[in-house]
Amino acid sequence: MSKRKTYRLGDFVAQFGGELIGSPKVRISQVAALESARSTDIAFVSQDRYRSRLDRCRAGAVILGPDARESTRLPRIVCTNPYSYFAKVSALLNPPVAARPGIARNAAVDKSARIAKSAEVGVHAVIAKGAHIGEKAVIGAGCYVGEGTRIGAETRLYANVTIYHGCTIGKRCLLHSGVVVGADGFGIARDEGGWQKIPQIGGVVIGDDVEIGANTTIDRGTLDDTVIEDGVKLDNQIQIAHNVRIGAHTAIAACAGIAGSAQIGRNCALGGASMIRGHVTIADNVTVSPGTLIMKSLERPGTYTGIYPFSSHQDWLRNATHLRQLDKLAKRIRALERILDKAERNPS
Repeated sequence: MSKRKTYRLGDFVAQFGGELIGSPKVRISQVAALESARSTDIAFVSQDRYRSRLDRCRAGAVILGPDARESTRLPRIVCTNPYSYFAKVSALLNPPVAARPGIARNAAVDKSARIAKSAEVGVHAVIAKGAHIGEKAVIGAGCYVGEGTRIGAETRLYANVTIYHGCTIGKRCLLHSGVVVGADGFGIARDEGGWQKIPQIGGVVIGDDVEIGANTTIDRGTLDDTVIEDGVKLDNQIQIAHNVRIGAHTAIAACAGIAGSAQIGRNCALGGASMIRGHVTIADNVTVSPGTLIMKSLERPGTYTGIYPFSSHQDWLRNATHLRQLDKLAKRIRALERILDKAERNPS
Protein backbone atom coordinates (compact mmCIF):
# COMPACT_ATOMS: atom_id res chain seq x y z
CA MET A 1 0.00 0.00 0.00
CA SER A 2 1.44 3.39 -1.02
CA LYS A 3 2.23 5.96 1.64
CA ARG A 4 -0.55 8.51 2.19
CA LYS A 5 0.21 11.99 0.92
CA THR A 6 0.28 14.74 3.54
CA TYR A 7 -0.45 18.46 3.27
CA ARG A 8 0.54 21.44 5.37
CA LEU A 9 -2.14 23.67 6.88
CA GLY A 10 -0.72 26.45 4.77
CA ASP A 11 -1.50 24.39 1.66
CA PHE A 12 -5.17 24.20 2.64
CA VAL A 13 -5.41 27.95 3.23
CA ALA A 14 -3.62 28.70 -0.04
CA GLN A 15 -6.09 26.53 -1.94
CA PHE A 16 -9.38 27.07 -0.07
CA GLY A 17 -8.90 30.37 1.81
CA GLY A 18 -9.76 30.97 5.47
CA GLU A 19 -7.74 32.41 8.36
CA LEU A 20 -4.95 30.28 9.76
CA ILE A 21 -4.17 30.56 13.49
CA GLY A 22 -1.07 28.56 14.37
CA SER A 23 1.83 27.16 12.40
CA PRO A 24 1.29 26.77 8.64
CA LYS A 25 3.82 23.90 8.68
CA VAL A 26 1.63 21.43 10.62
CA ARG A 27 1.23 18.37 8.41
CA ILE A 28 -2.14 16.64 7.98
CA SER A 29 -2.75 13.24 6.38
CA GLN A 30 -6.44 12.58 7.07
CA VAL A 31 -9.74 13.97 8.37
CA ALA A 32 -11.30 12.57 11.54
CA ALA A 33 -14.02 13.06 14.16
CA LEU A 34 -13.25 15.28 17.16
CA GLU A 35 -13.17 12.33 19.56
CA SER A 36 -10.89 10.05 17.54
CA ALA A 37 -8.60 12.54 15.78
CA ARG A 38 -4.84 12.13 16.18
CA SER A 39 -1.94 14.53 15.71
CA THR A 40 -1.88 13.96 11.94
CA ASP A 41 -5.64 14.46 11.52
CA ILE A 42 -7.81 17.53 11.04
CA ALA A 43 -11.32 17.75 12.58
CA PHE A 44 -14.06 20.35 12.39
CA VAL A 45 -16.83 21.97 14.44
CA SER A 46 -19.83 23.47 12.64
CA GLN A 47 -22.40 23.54 15.49
CA ASP A 48 -22.15 25.18 18.94
CA ARG A 49 -23.31 22.03 20.74
CA TYR A 50 -20.07 20.25 19.77
CA ARG A 51 -17.75 23.07 20.83
CA SER A 52 -17.23 21.66 24.33
CA ARG A 53 -15.60 18.56 22.81
CA LEU A 54 -12.64 20.66 21.70
CA ASP A 55 -11.22 20.43 25.24
CA ARG A 56 -10.55 16.70 24.75
CA CYS A 57 -9.62 16.85 21.07
CA ARG A 58 -6.13 15.67 20.14
CA ALA A 59 -6.24 16.60 16.45
CA GLY A 60 -3.32 18.23 14.71
CA ALA A 61 -5.69 21.04 13.70
CA VAL A 62 -9.38 21.93 13.57
CA ILE A 63 -11.69 23.87 11.25
CA LEU A 64 -13.95 26.37 13.05
CA GLY A 65 -16.42 29.14 12.41
CA PRO A 66 -15.68 32.76 13.45
CA ASP A 67 -17.69 32.43 16.69
CA ALA A 68 -15.51 29.53 17.84
CA ARG A 69 -12.10 30.93 16.94
CA GLU A 70 -10.99 31.25 20.58
CA SER A 71 -12.53 27.94 21.75
CA THR A 72 -9.24 26.03 21.49
CA ARG A 73 -5.49 26.49 21.44
CA LEU A 74 -5.05 23.92 18.70
CA PRO A 75 -3.86 25.13 15.30
CA ARG A 76 -7.02 26.08 13.46
CA ILE A 77 -8.49 27.36 10.24
CA VAL A 78 -11.31 29.86 10.75
CA CYS A 79 -13.86 30.15 7.95
CA THR A 80 -17.51 31.08 7.42
CA ASN A 81 -18.65 27.54 6.51
CA PRO A 82 -16.64 24.89 8.41
CA TYR A 83 -18.65 21.95 7.04
CA SER A 84 -18.08 22.95 3.43
CA TYR A 85 -14.40 23.63 4.13
CA PHE A 86 -14.08 20.21 5.76
CA ALA A 87 -15.64 18.61 2.65
CA LYS A 88 -13.05 20.28 0.41
CA VAL A 89 -10.17 19.20 2.64
CA SER A 90 -11.53 15.64 2.79
CA ALA A 91 -11.81 15.50 -0.99
CA LEU A 92 -8.21 16.67 -1.33
CA LEU A 93 -6.96 14.06 1.16
CA ASN A 94 -9.11 11.26 -0.29
CA PRO A 95 -9.05 11.58 -4.08
CA PRO A 96 -10.92 8.94 -6.12
CA VAL A 97 -8.92 6.01 -7.42
CA ALA A 98 -7.88 6.77 -10.97
CA ALA A 99 -9.04 4.63 -13.86
CA ARG A 100 -6.77 1.73 -14.72
CA PRO A 101 -6.92 1.78 -18.52
CA GLY A 102 -7.96 -1.41 -20.22
CA ILE A 103 -10.80 -3.86 -20.77
CA ALA A 104 -11.09 -6.98 -18.62
CA ARG A 105 -10.57 -10.19 -20.55
CA ASN A 106 -14.03 -11.55 -19.71
CA ALA A 107 -15.93 -8.30 -20.36
CA ALA A 108 -18.39 -8.49 -23.26
CA VAL A 109 -17.87 -5.51 -25.56
CA ASP A 110 -19.67 -5.16 -28.89
CA LYS A 111 -17.27 -4.47 -31.73
CA SER A 112 -19.17 -1.28 -32.65
CA ALA A 113 -18.82 0.23 -29.16
CA ARG A 114 -16.31 3.06 -28.77
CA ILE A 115 -14.21 2.92 -25.61
CA ALA A 116 -11.52 5.51 -24.86
CA LYS A 117 -8.05 4.05 -24.39
CA SER A 118 -7.83 5.72 -20.97
CA ALA A 119 -11.10 4.13 -19.76
CA GLU A 120 -11.44 1.07 -17.52
CA VAL A 121 -13.96 -1.72 -18.12
CA GLY A 122 -14.24 -4.25 -15.29
CA VAL A 123 -14.81 -7.99 -15.21
CA HIS A 124 -18.11 -9.31 -16.58
CA ALA A 125 -19.19 -5.83 -17.71
CA VAL A 126 -21.32 -5.68 -20.86
CA ILE A 127 -20.98 -2.81 -23.34
CA ALA A 128 -23.68 -3.02 -26.01
CA LYS A 129 -23.79 -2.02 -29.65
CA GLY A 130 -22.94 1.59 -30.42
CA ALA A 131 -22.22 2.56 -26.81
CA HIS A 132 -19.58 5.22 -26.12
CA ILE A 133 -17.33 5.29 -23.05
CA GLY A 134 -15.42 8.55 -22.49
CA GLU A 135 -11.86 9.30 -21.40
CA LYS A 136 -10.84 8.00 -17.96
CA ALA A 137 -14.34 6.63 -17.31
CA VAL A 138 -14.64 3.57 -15.07
CA ILE A 139 -17.21 0.84 -15.78
CA GLY A 140 -17.22 -1.43 -12.74
CA ALA A 141 -17.58 -5.18 -12.53
CA GLY A 142 -20.90 -6.55 -13.74
CA CYS A 143 -22.19 -3.27 -15.17
CA TYR A 144 -24.42 -3.12 -18.23
CA VAL A 145 -24.24 -0.21 -20.68
CA GLY A 146 -27.03 -0.41 -23.22
CA GLU A 147 -27.14 0.12 -26.94
CA GLY A 148 -26.30 3.67 -28.03
CA THR A 149 -25.74 4.89 -24.47
CA ARG A 150 -23.01 7.47 -23.85
CA ILE A 151 -20.91 7.67 -20.68
CA GLY A 152 -18.96 10.91 -20.22
CA ALA A 153 -15.31 11.43 -19.33
CA GLU A 154 -14.19 10.58 -15.78
CA THR A 155 -17.59 9.16 -14.86
CA ARG A 156 -17.49 6.14 -12.55
CA LEU A 157 -20.03 3.31 -12.47
CA TYR A 158 -19.55 1.11 -9.42
CA ALA A 159 -20.27 -2.62 -9.67
CA ASN A 160 -23.61 -3.81 -11.03
CA VAL A 161 -24.96 -0.52 -12.38
CA THR A 162 -27.43 -0.90 -15.25
CA ILE A 163 -27.83 1.79 -17.92
CA TYR A 164 -30.48 0.92 -20.50
CA HIS A 165 -30.30 1.83 -24.18
CA GLY A 166 -30.34 5.38 -25.49
CA CYS A 167 -29.29 7.15 -22.29
CA THR A 168 -26.67 9.87 -21.78
CA ILE A 169 -24.54 10.24 -18.65
CA GLY A 170 -22.39 13.39 -18.39
CA LYS A 171 -18.84 13.99 -17.21
CA ARG A 172 -17.49 13.31 -13.71
CA CYS A 173 -20.63 11.54 -12.53
CA LEU A 174 -20.69 8.91 -9.81
CA LEU A 175 -23.24 6.08 -9.91
CA HIS A 176 -23.23 3.68 -6.97
CA SER A 177 -24.01 -0.02 -7.07
CA GLY A 178 -27.51 -1.10 -7.96
CA VAL A 179 -28.45 2.10 -9.80
CA VAL A 180 -30.79 1.53 -12.74
CA VAL A 181 -31.10 4.29 -15.35
CA GLY A 182 -33.55 4.07 -18.24
CA ALA A 183 -36.00 1.35 -17.21
CA ASP A 184 -39.55 1.80 -18.48
CA GLY A 185 -41.66 4.37 -16.70
CA PHE A 186 -45.00 3.31 -15.22
CA GLY A 187 -46.97 4.12 -18.36
CA ILE A 188 -50.27 2.26 -18.55
CA ALA A 189 -53.73 3.15 -19.81
CA ARG A 190 -57.12 1.76 -18.79
CA ASP A 191 -58.53 -0.59 -21.42
CA GLU A 192 -61.82 -2.42 -20.90
CA GLY A 193 -61.17 -3.32 -17.29
CA GLY A 194 -57.46 -4.02 -17.79
CA TRP A 195 -54.33 -2.09 -18.47
CA GLN A 196 -52.58 -1.33 -21.76
CA LYS A 197 -48.83 -0.71 -21.59
CA ILE A 198 -47.63 2.52 -23.20
CA PRO A 199 -44.21 2.06 -24.85
CA GLN A 200 -41.62 4.31 -23.23
CA ILE A 201 -39.65 5.70 -26.18
CA GLY A 202 -37.87 8.61 -24.50
CA GLY A 203 -34.49 8.38 -22.83
CA VAL A 204 -32.66 9.68 -19.78
CA VAL A 205 -30.23 12.60 -19.95
CA ILE A 206 -27.97 13.16 -16.93
CA GLY A 207 -25.72 16.22 -16.76
CA ASP A 208 -22.20 16.66 -15.43
CA ASP A 209 -21.05 16.18 -11.80
CA VAL A 210 -24.15 14.22 -10.79
CA GLU A 211 -24.01 11.63 -7.99
CA ILE A 212 -26.62 8.87 -7.75
CA GLY A 213 -26.87 6.72 -4.62
CA ALA A 214 -27.14 2.96 -4.38
CA ASN A 215 -30.31 1.31 -5.72
CA THR A 216 -31.79 4.57 -6.97
CA THR A 217 -33.90 4.20 -10.12
CA ILE A 218 -34.46 6.77 -12.87
CA ASP A 219 -37.09 5.87 -15.47
CA ARG A 220 -36.87 6.78 -19.14
CA GLY A 221 -39.41 9.21 -20.62
CA THR A 222 -42.61 8.20 -22.32
CA LEU A 223 -42.05 10.49 -25.32
CA ASP A 224 -39.46 13.09 -24.26
CA ASP A 225 -36.47 12.47 -22.00
CA THR A 226 -36.23 12.35 -18.23
CA VAL A 227 -33.62 15.00 -17.37
CA ILE A 228 -31.26 15.34 -14.40
CA GLU A 229 -29.32 18.59 -14.69
CA ASP A 230 -25.72 19.38 -13.68
CA GLY A 231 -24.59 18.97 -10.09
CA VAL A 232 -27.67 17.11 -8.80
CA LYS A 233 -27.00 14.86 -5.78
CA LEU A 234 -29.30 11.87 -5.24
CA ASP A 235 -29.20 9.68 -2.14
CA ASN A 236 -29.87 5.93 -1.97
CA GLN A 237 -33.18 4.27 -2.88
CA ILE A 238 -34.88 7.17 -4.65
CA GLN A 239 -37.50 6.62 -7.36
CA ILE A 240 -37.63 9.16 -10.20
CA ALA A 241 -40.43 8.47 -12.65
CA HIS A 242 -40.74 9.15 -16.38
CA ASN A 243 -40.40 12.66 -17.78
CA VAL A 244 -39.32 14.17 -14.48
CA ARG A 245 -36.93 17.11 -14.71
CA ILE A 246 -34.64 17.95 -11.79
CA GLY A 247 -32.90 21.33 -11.87
CA ALA A 248 -29.19 21.89 -11.38
CA HIS A 249 -27.62 21.49 -7.93
CA THR A 250 -30.73 20.06 -6.28
CA ALA A 251 -30.16 17.48 -3.54
CA ILE A 252 -32.65 14.71 -2.67
CA ALA A 253 -32.38 12.45 0.39
CA ALA A 254 -33.07 8.72 0.62
CA CYS A 255 -36.40 7.04 -0.13
CA ALA A 256 -37.97 10.08 -1.81
CA GLY A 257 -40.46 9.36 -4.58
CA ILE A 258 -41.07 11.68 -7.53
CA ALA A 259 -44.02 10.83 -9.77
CA GLY A 260 -44.17 11.25 -13.54
CA SER A 261 -43.70 14.63 -15.24
CA ALA A 262 -42.94 16.51 -12.02
CA GLN A 263 -40.61 19.47 -12.52
CA ILE A 264 -38.18 20.20 -9.67
CA GLY A 265 -36.35 23.54 -9.71
CA ARG A 266 -32.71 24.44 -9.22
CA ASN A 267 -30.97 24.47 -5.83
CA CYS A 268 -33.80 22.61 -4.10
CA ALA A 269 -33.47 20.22 -1.14
CA LEU A 270 -35.94 17.35 -0.73
CA GLY A 271 -35.91 15.53 2.60
CA GLY A 272 -35.90 11.79 3.08
CA ALA A 273 -39.14 9.96 2.24
CA SER A 274 -40.68 13.11 0.76
CA MET A 275 -43.25 12.45 -1.96
CA ILE A 276 -43.86 14.61 -5.02
CA ARG A 277 -47.09 14.16 -6.98
CA GLY A 278 -46.95 13.86 -10.75
CA HIS A 279 -47.25 16.91 -13.05
CA VAL A 280 -46.51 19.44 -10.27
CA THR A 281 -43.88 22.16 -10.59
CA ILE A 282 -41.57 23.14 -7.75
CA ALA A 283 -39.84 26.52 -7.93
CA ASP A 284 -36.11 27.11 -7.48
CA ASN A 285 -34.68 27.23 -3.93
CA VAL A 286 -37.43 25.18 -2.31
CA THR A 287 -36.82 22.93 0.71
CA VAL A 288 -39.24 20.07 1.36
CA SER A 289 -39.09 18.60 4.87
CA PRO A 290 -38.67 14.84 5.39
CA GLY A 291 -41.84 12.79 4.97
CA THR A 292 -43.77 15.65 3.36
CA LEU A 293 -46.30 15.00 0.58
CA ILE A 294 -46.46 17.73 -2.09
CA MET A 295 -49.82 17.55 -3.88
CA LYS A 296 -49.76 20.84 -5.80
CA SER A 297 -47.22 23.14 -7.41
CA LEU A 298 -44.99 25.34 -5.24
CA GLU A 299 -44.47 28.67 -6.95
CA ARG A 300 -42.36 30.44 -4.31
CA PRO A 301 -39.03 29.54 -2.68
CA GLY A 302 -39.10 28.56 0.99
CA THR A 303 -39.47 25.56 3.28
CA TYR A 304 -42.59 23.40 3.10
CA THR A 305 -43.54 20.90 5.80
CA GLY A 306 -46.48 18.54 6.09
CA ILE A 307 -45.58 16.09 8.82
CA TYR A 308 -48.14 14.92 11.36
CA PRO A 309 -46.29 14.57 14.71
CA PHE A 310 -46.10 11.07 16.12
CA SER A 311 -47.79 10.19 19.42
CA SER A 312 -48.84 7.13 21.38
CA HIS A 313 -51.14 4.85 19.42
CA GLN A 314 -54.20 5.60 21.59
CA ASP A 315 -53.65 9.37 21.29
CA TRP A 316 -53.21 8.99 17.56
CA LEU A 317 -56.52 7.13 17.25
CA ARG A 318 -58.35 9.84 19.19
CA ASN A 319 -56.79 12.62 17.11
CA ALA A 320 -57.55 10.76 13.88
CA THR A 321 -61.21 10.55 14.96
CA HIS A 322 -61.26 14.33 15.44
CA LEU A 323 -59.61 14.88 12.07
CA ARG A 324 -62.37 12.92 10.35
CA GLN A 325 -64.89 15.35 11.83
CA LEU A 326 -63.14 18.55 10.70
CA ASP A 327 -65.46 19.17 7.77
CA LYS A 328 -68.57 18.80 9.95
CA LEU A 329 -67.01 20.99 12.63
CA ALA A 330 -66.14 23.67 10.07
CA LYS A 331 -69.75 23.71 8.82
CA ARG A 332 -71.05 24.04 12.40
CA ILE A 333 -68.65 26.90 13.07
CA ARG A 334 -69.78 28.72 9.91
CA ALA A 335 -73.40 28.25 10.97
CA LEU A 336 -72.64 29.64 14.44
CA GLU A 337 -70.82 32.60 12.88
CA ARG A 338 -73.89 33.39 10.80
CA ILE A 339 -76.09 33.26 13.90
CA LEU A 340 -73.71 35.52 15.84
CA ASP A 341 -73.42 37.94 12.94
CA LYS A 342 -77.19 38.15 12.69
CA ALA A 343 -77.48 38.71 16.44
CA GLU A 344 -74.92 41.53 16.32
CA ARG A 345 -76.79 43.27 13.50
CA ASN A 346 -80.16 42.88 15.24
CA PRO A 347 -79.55 43.20 18.99
CA SER A 348 -82.69 42.63 21.14
